[in-house]
Amino acid sequence: MSANTRAAMLGLLGFSAYAAHDVIVKFLGATYSPFQMLFFSVIFAFPLVSFMLVRDASVANLRPRHPWWTMLRVLTILISASSFFYAFSVLPLAQTYSILFSVPLMVTALAIPVLGEKVGLHRGAAILVGLIGVLIVVRPGTASLSLGHIAALTGSFCTALTSVIVRRIGRDERDVVLLLFPMLGMFVVMGSLMPFHYKPMPLVDLGAMALLSVLGFIAFNSLIAAYKSGEAVVVAPTQYSQIIWATVFGVLIFGEDPDTQTLLGAAVVIASGLYIVARESRKDTSENTPVLRTRSRGVTGVFSRIISGGNKDRDGAS
Repeated sequence: MSANTRAAMLGLLGFSAYAAHDVIVKFLGATYSPFQMLFFSVIFAFPLVSFMLVRDASVANLRPRHPWWTMLRVLTILISASSFFYAFSVLPLAQTYSILFSVPLMVTALAIPVLGEKVGLHRGAAILVGLIGVLIVVRPGTASLSLGHIAALTGSFCTALTSVIVRRIGRDERDVVLLLFPMLGMFVVMGSLMPFHYKPMPLVDLGAMALLSVLGFIAFNSLIAAYKSGEAVVVAPTQYSQIIWATVFGVLIFGEDPDTQTLLGAAVVIASGLYIVARESRKDTSENTPVLRTRSRGVTGVFSRIISGGNKDRDGAS
């Protein structure tokens, strides 16, 4: 098996685990608030993260070298995670993913003012076309626009901003800081909300929340391995496999029937994202490659769906 084939398989494995993760979020979201789900997810994630840190020989002190950027990143992760947990709870899966797929487009756009990167005419046009696809899904000005759509858009924007922040500080900050600080922030903030949002849970629901952390851990490490095994241009498109899982799970489990507008909007967004990936992979294009260096998309829980490229490429996002 070639390195790129292995990378693609690992990417598909990682995003299928995230798709299963999101199905559980949708199940639990019918009963529990996003804050309660995130609080218990982070509790169950601490042992898994501790295992990762014990194996990391590079761990030193936990003082961030860019404290203000680190705090802003923690805030954007908290907002994006809460927003996406709510969106998955109330929207059809296919609609949520269609909006979530706009993250690479937003990363490309935000890289211009925040990082001073230059995006040419081709990628600029792809951003505009992709955002039109999002509008097709969201349908502003109609009765179908809901708080769930606004939450998904908010989550997408905060996820893109998270990525750009790490692009800015990732060369200097240690992986342990990038991973642990958002978890600590989530534990403190979500824990402070428990007196207002906690509902008693049967053992099976508690187990489902533990499974969220396990699936996130599997997916997170699968994507790390994927980007270490092969080229980013091979792994990045595997995120779009989630629309297949969303359609299948939505129909078979939740009785959802994606309408024509949702599928059309998703197709437009996916095509725009793939075009940007294709443009960034060309050697005769600008060296600025915000999407390929972002290492995929989305933050929807304790474990980020935006993966750092590792020590040899600290331009990736966490």
